[in-house]
This record gives sequence, C-alpha cells and structure tokens, in this order.
Amino acid sequence: MEIEIIALLFFISIFIALLSGYPVAFVLGGLSIWVGWWLTPDFLDFLPLRVMGTIQNYVLLSVPMFIFMGLVLEKSGIAEGLLVTMSRLFGKMRGGLAISVVLVGTMLAASTGIVGATVITMGLISLPIMLKSGYSPKLATGIIAGSGTLGQIIPPSVVLILLGSVLNVSIGDLFKAALIPGIFIALAYIVYILILSVWLPKQIPAPSTADQMPLKANKKDIMLTFILPFSLIVLVLGSIFFGIASATEASAVGAVGAILMAVFKQKMDATTLKNISFETMYLTSMVFMILVGATAFSLVFRGLGGDKILVHLVESNALTKVQFLVFVMVVIFIAGFFIDFIEIVFIIIPIVAPIFAKFHFDPIYIGILVALNIQTSFLTPPFGFALFYLKGVAPAEVSIKDIYKGVIPFIIIQLFILLLVALLPNILNLL
Repeated sequence: MEIEIIALLFFISIFIALLSGYPVAFVLGGLSIWVGWWLTPDFLDFLPLRVMGTIQNYVLLSVPMFIFMGLVLEKSGIAEGLLVTMSRLFGKMRGGLAISVVLVGTMLAASTGIVGATVITMGLISLPIMLKSGYSPKLATGIIAGSGTLGQIIPPSVVLILLGSVLNVSIGDLFKAALIPGIFIALAYIVYILILSVWLPKQIPAPSTADQMPLKANKKDIMLTFILPFSLIVLVLGSIFFGIASATEASAVGAVGAILMAVFKQKMDATTLKNISFETMYLTSMVFMILVGATAFSLVFRGLGGDKILVHLVESNALTKVQFLVFVMVVIFIAGFFIDFIEIVFIIIPIVAPIFAKFHFDPIYIGILVALNIQTSFLTPPFGFALFYLKGVAPAEVSIKDIYKGVIPFIIIQLFILLLVALLPNILNLL
C-alpha cells in the first residue's frame, strides 16, 4: 500500500475515532503512537522533544491564567451582577432586555473568554425573565447562545492564544486584530434586535416593569458593578495593546485583579477559591493533554508525508490562493458541526499552515478568519457546545429544537462578518 494512501486512511481513522465519544487526547495520542510505531519509528524519536517544546511554550502559560480569571468572575457572582444591572438600565425600551444580554455577553467575553461560563450564567439568569416577558423560546435562546460565543473572538480568547501558538504569531497582534470583528458581531446582534423590534414587533415584546429583573442597589453600587469589570478589561487588554506587558504577563495581572475584585465585593472565600482552582486545573489539563496528543498526530502525519500530499493536491488541481482559502474555511465550518474547537486548532491548522505560508498569506489574517469560523462551531447543530450548555440550564418548556432554530440568524450574522473581514482585511489594522 502506498504511503500516501496510508496517510489518508490515518487521517480518516482519526476523524472517525473522534466521533466515537472516546476522550480526544487519548484518541489522538494513542492512535498516532500506534501507527507511528509500525510505520514511522524514526519519527517517534523526536516526539519527546516536540512535546516538551510545546509544553514549555511561554505563551501557553496564559491559558490557565485567563481560565482562572474567567472562573473567578463567574463563581463570585460578578457576572450575575452585570447582567441584572444592565437589564434594569435597558429594560424600559422595546428589546432592551435582549440588548442587555448582548452587551453583558460582550463584557463577559472581554473579561472571561470562556463560552460555557457565559452561556450558563446568562441562561440561568436571563432566560426565565425573557420567556416571562413574552420573548419566544427561539429568539431568547438564540440571543443568549449567540452572545455567549463572543468570548471566542473578543480577547482575551483562549482560541486566539492556541491559534497564536500554532501559527507562531504574536498573541498581542492577534488580540488587536480580533477586537474590531468581535465588536462588529456584537453590534450586528443589536442591529438585528432593533430591526425585529421595528419591523416585527410581535417578535420583541413591549417592556413591562413587572417583568424587569429586580435590582436593589443605589447609584454607587451600579457604578461599581460596571467600573470594576471594565477596569479589569482595560488593565489586561490595555497592557497588551500598548506593549506594557506580554499576553502571559497580562493574564497573570488579570487573574490577580479578578481575585482582588471578588475580595472587594466580599464574594471570595476559601471554598470558592478551592473550587475555582480545581476547575482551572481540570480545564487546563484537558487542553494540554489534547495538545500533547495533537503533537503526536502532527508528527506521525508528516512522517507519512501527509503534508506533501496536501501540497501535491493543491498544485495538481491548480488551486489559487483564494480557492484554497475558501476550501479550508468550508472544511473548518463543516468540521465544527462534529468536533470541538481545540481539535480543529491542533489537527487541521498545523496541516494547512505551511500551504498558507507558501501562498504568502498574512498569518494574522488567517488566524482571525479561522477564529471567526471556529466561533460558529459553538452554535452549529448537532454538537454545538453552546447549545448543550444552554439546554442544560433552560426550563423544561424550551426544547432543543427551539434552540437549534433560534441560533440560525446568529450563525448567519457571524458568517457575514467572516465574509466582510475576508473581503476587507484592512479592518484588522484599525488598532
């Protein structure tokens, strides 16, 4: 059997195994080492060096820091306070509750970057109120799920950090480039809500004072609710954008700042800190175990000549750089229906990155397009993670079918922004 066919079968078998439900890290690592042991034993000699080189990547140290920061804001109730306060401020206008969910989703994205935490928090607090106020289950769940995924593109995003390590580009530059598209998506959500409130008022119920979220706080408390998270955002992102600190250093500042904020609001105790630390360890271990498995896969796949096969396919079919870009974007979008963003970053991107480099694409441009594309994977049925996060906390009357239908307009909005950035790359240079 020709080595090219073996490489293709190896890739297909990995993809099928990922759909089996077996832990991703062990699928990638176990199958890769087994195939490499039989077919490319010389390449496996480089595996320890590759793994240690990856684990010692200073940039990746920011991953547990940003995860910790996000969990502190969620578990300490700061995120809940934001949502309740914003609802009161916008509750007097038609669609105000929906707009408040989008705005809070944007702020949480800029301070946590964790989709699960954002979706669950907003689902628990705002979904019952939206349903009681007269929002349809489809619209309410679509708004919450769509807003919750903003953490995948608005920095500090774990996706951007992982993409930066794979593409070997500055995390700070990726953060700068991603902020504008992320804000565009949030604004597009708000415009969509305003259009519905004018053209289809039955979709957006009139505000009712009785249905607004209760808020027992004076103006000073309201200001503190906004100022503290906003200050943390400025501190973290500002230090990166102005070159004061690297992404890793800024993540440490953010983690400490989140703890001080929680202590100031008297929301932190030993038990909470222990739970946050344990969950941070769990999520970080998951990411790095997948990274180790993906490193083994990448090494064996290249040992089988898989990267050369892709180059040959591109050259033999005379694909232009634009055609290849479209092809990869379609593949990533379809893959997002079935596998997690971490697998996409660690499996697909290392394979296609050399070809993008050969076509002289700007890696920042590619990184942002991939991040925007991956963001849709959290919303696309059947396995979009945001959909299941939301279903897990939704009332019994909200069906998974309602959630699937509700996210469709927001997937379309995200794809529109993706196309806009692809056609107008100078948007990424605004900062």
